[in-house]
Amino acid sequence: MTANGAVWRNGVWRNWGRSESIRPQRVERPRDAEAVQRAVVAAAKQEMRIKAVGAGHSFTGIAAAPGVLLDLEDVSGVLDVDLERGRVRLAAGTRLHQLPRLLRPYGLALQNMGDIDRQTIAGATSTGTHGTGGSFGGLATQIVAVTLVTGTGELLTVSEDENADLLPAVRLGLGALGVIVDITVQCVPAYLLKAVERPEPLQQVLDSYLERSAREDHFEFYWFPHTETGLTKTNTRLPLTEPRAPLSAAGRWLDDELLANGVYRGVCAVGTVVPGIIPPFSRLAQKLTGNRDFTDHSPRVFVTNRGVRFREMEYALPREAVPGALAEVKALIERRGWRISFPIEVRSAAADDNWLSTAHGRETGYIAVHRYYREDPTEYFAAVEEIMTAHAGRPHWGKLHTRDAESLRDAYPRFDAFLAARDRLDPDRRFDNAYLRRVLGP
Repeated sequence: MTANGAVWRNGVWRNWGRSESIRPQRVERPRDAEAVQRAVVAAAKQEMRIKAVGAGHSFTGIAAAPGVLLDLEDVSGVLDVDLERGRVRLAAGTRLHQLPRLLRPYGLALQNMGDIDRQTIAGATSTGTHGTGGSFGGLATQIVAVTLVTGTGELLTVSEDENADLLPAVRLGLGALGVIVDITVQCVPAYLLKAVERPEPLQQVLDSYLERSAREDHFEFYWFPHTETGLTKTNTRLPLTEPRAPLSAAGRWLDDELLANGVYRGVCAVGTVVPGIIPPFSRLAQKLTGNRDFTDHSPRVFVTNRGVRFREMEYALPREAVPGALAEVKALIERRGWRISFPIEVRSAAADDNWLSTAHGRETGYIAVHRYYREDPTEYFAAVEEIMTAHAGRPHWGKLHTRDAESLRDAYPRFDAFLAARDRLDPDRRFDNAYLRRVLGP
């Protein structure tokens, strides 16, 4: 097993969710941009496909590399810092969980983060990873420059000053435009977050979702199917001069490790054999968790440890559609009599101008559904996807869905502009794979 969550066994690479596997023809581990460039040029001469893999946290086959697999684990760390503007250039393989340590000497932090930090910076931004916060965009919106190796082997810089017309494409490029070797991120001064987590009646949460998503810095909630309670999480940004009140080591272990991972893993495993235990456990879980206050450095509040393996589908909707769509999912679960052990997660993001961003051009809300990795998610996900598509939903690129290029073209106003950028940067489809052919076309 690698440190990043993916696993190698008998020459086969598997992602963290165990939903994708591939046996590459060759594996290369470059140490710098020049080595990446040499690998792409060599692959082109041999007429082989080549792809970089990150942490393996995508549930789709977006990083599957049947030809040459590039492992960028050694292309890591801080390359340059512009303190005056708060910008940091990071090697593409840098893990998000390394950033607090790397940015601390400069007094900087990411403007927003998701709740998992095992991904690489290039993998997270290329697939559209986001956190929550109605006034904050996903990770890709924080990018001000990218260096990548194109399909013809060119080392290309894309920034506000060079090839600026490509920036809305390469910030969130799905790995289809080139191999990213470094990313320059616009950071902000380090800050604290005051976290308030509360269980509330679900209908009350749905009724207030739009107002709270707009008003609060970072608002989200979870709903355990088979309950009438939403577990709300509200994070408020504070300067570092405010007093910290972090969770105690014992409290964090009890809530985030013993209950959220240890006990929950056992229930999910038993629930695959005895589904009837799931509803009473969900009702117990919503009583035992989701009621605490603490203040800490932003990464320690944004991020939680996810030790229970699962598979996920997430859809981005026009924000005003979220309460109604979730109500439809709730009715669906009740009508079908399914026993769903994993909570449904609801978040939000600001509109942005990245061409394939799920939040492109609209204030966005997200609904994410999950299933334990030993359960078959097909029927559940397909039925939920039908609801989401009816509400003009856009699927997360790194999470399971069945959409193809024909249907996605209607969902993204700049879809064809992205395809034109792909033709320009990878005319021979050096970075192609089965997933990209499905969602982008040949």
